Amino acid sequence: MATNFASIPILDFSLSQRAETKPQFLADLRTALTDVGFYYLKNHTIPLEDIDALVALIPDFFALPAAEKERVRMVHSPHFFGYSRFGAELTKGRVDQREQFDFGTSTASKWQPGDPEYLKLWGPSQWPDAALLPGFRAAFTSYVLRMQQLSHALLALVAEALQLAPDAFKHFFEADGNEDRAKIVKYPVPAPGSSDQGVGPHFDGGFLTLLLQASPHRGLQVQNRAGEWIDAPPVPGTFVVNIGKALETVTQGVAIATSHRVLSPEPGSTPRYSVPFFQMVSQSTVIGREVLDMPEEILKIKEARGQVIADSINYAEYNELPSGLVALIGRIKSHPDVAERHYPELFNKFFPDGLPKHGMAY
Repeated sequence: MATNFASIPILDFSLSQRAETKPQFLADLRTALTDVGFYYLKNHTIPLEDIDALVALIPDFFALPAAEKERVRMVHSPHFFGYSRFGAELTKGRVDQREQFDFGTSTASKWQPGDPEYLKLWGPSQWPDAALLPGFRAAFTSYVLRMQQLSHALLALVAEALQLAPDAFKHFFEADGNEDRAKIVKYPVPAPGSSDQGVGPHFDGGFLTLLLQASPHRGLQVQNRAGEWIDAPPVPGTFVVNIGKALETVTQGVAIATSHRVLSPEPGSTPRYSVPFFQMVSQSTVIGREVLDMPEEILKIKEARGQVIADSINYAEYNELPSGLVALIGRIKSHPDVAERHYPELFNKFFPDGLPKHGMAY
């Protein structure tokens, strides 16, 4: 029968680096993967002083002049990188009360005429004027590359925790490196009488998400097997790690992706900030056709857990479409203004009545 967790476990990354403590870390990680789909990670590899310096830059970005935020707005990027205005997306039919800035690890586009359109997703980020925001580009470029390295180290540990070879996930990544994505998000205090939905219930689509909760506000909630919403408040010095639908799919549902949402800050508070990092997979891979041969002992964990039900979507397209196309369709639905400019055929397919007022994230 499925476990109804009441809190999010905290794992100590340093334990994974010592032979005498690694078995306990892997056992704890296995429980987090198969019962919760979320965990906090402490004593990781990113220096806390670097994180503090990065966090200090976040409010300054959202305080940029409107003209500068317009200059780097996502509509200018075929890669869906850049600034998104407040209230631009719907999740579960309600407006998300947030504004955000998306960026990634790539420095150049590999797409050539005749290639699948989804290859356009990978490409360079937009950045604000260095004269207006000194140090911002360097700090976040360095951060996203470090997070990419950490996420691969964690994925190797995921493999070991599930009794697979450490390189079991290697073929899901391009030989010359994948593009991973990140964003900085501002959740303002809602106006009196307005919705408290920072972002509605959803799953992440990739392998691992590593979230930096960049202010002391509560807001992140994770849905347990009973449908209850469990708080995941900020824990200083940690990342929140969660499992995406791609990882759930390739492990035959052993590792579980868990529905989660964000509530807006309470009235009288200050804005909440966060920095999620998303580990992506090879764009040409049809995820559902690449499931791993899981050990019988590990499959028994899934059987004992029972059925997992959550209030969110299920990424069923992974069984038939390349992951890059699944990602592109999601981006088009979320940001139709970008699609209208850069992907007109797909825009007309999904929005035959023209540009809607809001994107539809889920």
